[in-house]
Amino acid sequence: MAYKTRKKKEKLTAKQRIAALVRVGKISYQAAPSVLYVRIVSAVLDSSLPILTTFFAAQTTTELARAYNGEAGAGQAAITYVILTALMGVITVAWSTVERYISRAARYKLEAVVNDQLIGHFLSLEYWRYDDKETADLLDKSRQFSNFYVYMFDTLGSVLTSLVGLFTSVIALLFVSWWLALILLAAVIPGLLIQYRLSKARTDHWAENVDARRKASNIQWQLTQIHGIAEIRLYGLVRYLLALRQKYRDQDEKEQIHIERKFLKQEFLASVIEAVAEVVALLYVVLHIIAHALPIGQFIYVQQIVSRGLSSMRSVAQSFINIDEDLANLSAYDTFMNLPTQKPGKVRLDTSPTSITVDAVSFHYPNNDRHVLEDVSLHVTKGSHIAIVGENGAGKSTLIKLLLGFYYPTSGTITVDGIPTTELDLESWHAKVGVLQQSSIDFDYADAKDNILLGDVSRPEDAKRYERAIEKAEAKEFLDKLPKKDRTYIVQWMESEDGTPGVALSGGQQQRLALARNFYRDSPVVILDEPTSAIDALAESRIFKRLFEEKNKTIITISHRLSTVRRADVIYVLKDGKIVEQGTHKELVKKKGAYYTLFESQLTD
Repeated sequence: MAYKTRKKKEKLTAKQRIAALVRVGKISYQAAPSVLYVRIVSAVLDSSLPILTTFFAAQTTTELARAYNGEAGAGQAAITYVILTALMGVITVAWSTVERYISRAARYKLEAVVNDQLIGHFLSLEYWRYDDKETADLLDKSRQFSNFYVYMFDTLGSVLTSLVGLFTSVIALLFVSWWLALILLAAVIPGLLIQYRLSKARTDHWAENVDARRKASNIQWQLTQIHGIAEIRLYGLVRYLLALRQKYRDQDEKEQIHIERKFLKQEFLASVIEAVAEVVALLYVVLHIIAHALPIGQFIYVQQIVSRGLSSMRSVAQSFINIDEDLANLSAYDTFMNLPTQKPGKVRLDTSPTSITVDAVSFHYPNNDRHVLEDVSLHVTKGSHIAIVGENGAGKSTLIKLLLGFYYPTSGTITVDGIPTTELDLESWHAKVGVLQQSSIDFDYADAKDNILLGDVSRPEDAKRYERAIEKAEAKEFLDKLPKKDRTYIVQWMESEDGTPGVALSGGQQQRLALARNFYRDSPVVILDEPTSAIDALAESRIFKRLFEEKNKTIITISHRLSTVRRADVIYVLKDGKIVEQGTHKELVKKKGAYYTLFESQLTD
C-alpha cells in the first residue's frame, strides 16, 4: 500500500530561530507583562546568586589559609565569609522555593491567556472560514503552537538565564585576569558550533519526520480506542497496524540514533577543548597562587566560574533542540491571529420578529463560483409553519445558514422585520432562534439535566419550564431510568461525585435530549433540520404535534418525513438551488410535480 508524503518542511535558519524566540517574548509581554518581568528577574538571580556564593566561598578559603598562617584578623574575616556564604545558600534555596511557585502561577496565566485569545479569535472569525481548508490548517498549527507555548517560553527563559550566566562568568573572571575571560571565550566558540550543528541536525530530522511521528502516534491512539476495537479486529488489522506503527517509529527513532552516533567524535572533541581550557585556566591560577600573585581562594573561584560559563553555553545550544516545528508554527499562529473577524451589524432586534423575508437571494461559497442558491424568494410571518424540502445537495442547509446570518447573500437580501442581516446585530437575532439539527451537540462534560438547561443560560433556571420541556420531548421516561435520573452523565467516561458512571445514550435518546433543550429555550423562532431522524415515526408525530400547537411560534422545518412536512402552512421545494414549487401539502400533491416525486413512496404506503 502506497502512502503519500507531505512536502518537505522548510528548515529554520539560526536567524529565524532567534527571531522566533524574540517573537515569543513579545507575545508573552503583550499577553501578561508581569510574567516576562518575573522571568527576567529570575534569570538574573539564577545566574548571579551562584556566582556570589562561589565568590564568598573562595574568600572563605583565602582567609582560612591566612588564619592558618597566623595572620591577625584572618580568622574573624573567615567567619564573616562563612556567614555570608551560608546566607547566599539560604537566599538561593528561598528564591528557588519562591520561584517554583511564581513560575507555576506565571505559566498558568500565560497559557490561559494565549489559549483564550486563540479560541476567542477562532469563534469570532467570518463563518465561511469554518469550511475553509487553509483556515483549518492554520488553526491546527496555531493550536500546536499554543499547546507548546509555555514550553517555548520556558526555553526562552533558559536561553536568557544561560546568556546572563555566561556574561556574568566573563565579568567575574575579568576581576581575576582578562586572560581567563579570553580562555573561557576561546573554549566556548568551538564547543558552541559543534553543539549547534548537532542540535540543527536533530531539529532538521525532527521537521522532516513530523508526518511519520504523527502517523505512529495516531495509530497507537486509535489502537487503544474502545469504540474502534471491534472493526479493527473484524478486519484483521491488528498485526498490520502494529507493523505500520513500527515502520514509522523506526523511520524516526533509528535515524535519531544514527545522528547521535555521527556526532560522537565531534562531541568528544568539544568536551576535550572545554576540558583543556578549564585545565589551562586552573594551571594559570595555580601558578599565580604559587607565585603569591593571587590568593589561594581564587582556585575555587576560577574553577567554579569557568565550569559555570561553559555549562551556560552548552545550555544555549541545547535549548534549540526539538523546538523547530513549534517555532515554525509561530508564523502560522501570527497569520491566524491576524485573520479578519466577522463584523457584526449594529441594529438590535429586541422583540420577537414578525416577518422573515428572503428576496431574490443567490449565493455561492467563497473560493467557489458555483451557485448553491439562485434567485430564491420566500416570506415567513410570525406564527406560521413552513417546510423546505428537496433532495440532498439542493441547498436547504445553506439557506438556513443564510437565514441565521452566518453567511451573507451573494446577491439579493434577507431581512428580519425589514432589517437586512448584514446590518443586524446577530447576537440579538440568535437570541430569538432555536435550531435543532440531525446531529445536535452533546455537552459531554455536563449531566443530562444541565444538557437541557444549557438551552437558555440568559435567564435563571426555571423548574416548571424544565419539566414542561422534558414532557414535550418525551424524554422523562428514559431520564427516570438512568442510574441517577437526570443527574446522570451522558457519556461512559464521566462519573458523578459518588462514583456512579455515565451512560452512553442511543441516537433517539440524544435527539430527545436536544429537543428538550430546544423546548426549554422556548424561542419564538424554531428551525428544525432533520432533528428526529433517530426517533420512531409515531413519537415524532406526537412531538411535532405539540410543537405545532404553539401558535405563537414561527417554525421552519427541513425534513424528509411526510408526516412532518404535511403539517406546514407553506411548503417550498428546492431543486438545484432554486425554488421550483411552493404551496400546501394538498396543493403540491395535486400538481404531481417535484414534491409528489420526492415523497411518492411515502404517499403510496
